[in-house]
Amino acid sequence: MGIATVNPATGETLRTYDALTDPEVEERLARAEEAFAHHRRTGFPQRAGLLRRAADLLEADLEEVARTVTTEMGKPLPAARAEAAKCVKAMRWYAEHAEAELADEEPRPEDVRDSGGSRAFVRYRPLGVVLAVMPWNFPLWQVVRFAAPALMAGNVGLLKHASNVPQTALYLEDLFRRAGYPPGCFQTLLVGSGKIEDILRDPRVAAATLTGSEPAGRAVASVAGDEIMKTVLELGGSDPFVVLPSADLDGAVGTAVTARVQNAGQSCIAAKRFIVHTEVYDAFAERFTARMDALTVGDPMADGTDVGPLSSEQGRADVEELVADATAKGARVLCGGGRPKGLDRGWYYAPTVLAGITPDMRIHHEEAFGPVATLYRAADLDEAVDLANDTPFGLSSNAWTRDTAEQERLVDDLRAGGVYINGMTASHPGMPFGGTKRSGYGRELAGHGIREFCNVTTVWFGDATS
Repeated sequence: MGIATVNPATGETLRTYDALTDPEVEERLARAEEAFAHHRRTGFPQRAGLLRRAADLLEADLEEVARTVTTEMGKPLPAARAEAAKCVKAMRWYAEHAEAELADEEPRPEDVRDSGGSRAFVRYRPLGVVLAVMPWNFPLWQVVRFAAPALMAGNVGLLKHASNVPQTALYLEDLFRRAGYPPGCFQTLLVGSGKIEDILRDPRVAAATLTGSEPAGRAVASVAGDEIMKTVLELGGSDPFVVLPSADLDGAVGTAVTARVQNAGQSCIAAKRFIVHTEVYDAFAERFTARMDALTVGDPMADGTDVGPLSSEQGRADVEELVADATAKGARVLCGGGRPKGLDRGWYYAPTVLAGITPDMRIHHEEAFGPVATLYRAADLDEAVDLANDTPFGLSSNAWTRDTAEQERLVDDLRAGGVYINGMTASHPGMPFGGTKRSGYGRELAGHGIREFCNVTTVWFGDATS
């Protein structure tokens, strides 16, 4: 199909786009290089003014752009509105805080003296043109959380978005243009994935960031490593959700449902593996399954829809294969387990709970990118931690307990980029976000994120009188 808007609620192709030609890509690269030469010399007040203007425009466009997102990738309309509002919040956060996060840093005076200098400081300077390879599941948020800090740091951006959200990608380019950014500061590249390597190898591209699958991350990291290029990778996740006996069970169940089916389960930080202490397992499993089974699956534009379609026919097929493999090897289906009745068009899949998971099942080690939850029974805290860490991924984790000693143990021992106690993993502009193991490296958001694409420069002065 190539670059096209295909409504996942109906399977209908609404609009197709021609990929950029090689000369057109070259034109955009040249424009980006030229824009960086100017943008890097602007001050923080000017950059903040542009970003605030972009935030204001996005806020004004919120309903229109939310409908575009829902049409292209299928999330319920309220969720699309919330995603756009979150982007507005992040833009304003960076407009307000970027200058302080990138302020010059003074080393200890004794270290300056020991170096033989009269003065020294550290300055954060922009790297240049940053290529962002972004996914479809949060087509606004994933881009803005790269673009807002990158532009505030003085970098410029090239966006290679997922090929099934071209209208959202083009909207973002137009948004920054309307905000007053000079031509070339932020550009969308409508190209296929086969063009990414050539763009990465172009000497005008200084760094890259990718959010996506493990194979995509491996491919980008391989080329970037060959080019000795800075990268940030945010890849898959199979986040644990640990429930211990002292937990607020009602709170844990309600949050567990939201954490599993947000975005139809198509989220790297969605909780996927529910590891429950044996003392509360039966009660949790009964309530959780009942809540999952009661969710409304349907038209993402309609009021009252809890779960929309998966983004693509292939995405649904991948989920079906994982569930089929698990059930063939003995997993029990507590609810769901297939396509919902009455929804013959579109790529819908029923919210599903599986129990009796064993290590020989693919779903034990692979990410389920759909509304499928796996339940595990843990005899004690030690087993719960072992199960939580028994995954190649390490993006985030969730745990529910009122016991402070257990909380400290979980914070120390859960191997992930985030540990959320008595709550649900979420990204926030003021907190760093990223993973470990096969979930990637580097951080987005907060001060950590804006400094990822900066040249950390040591500035040293000798004694001019000597």
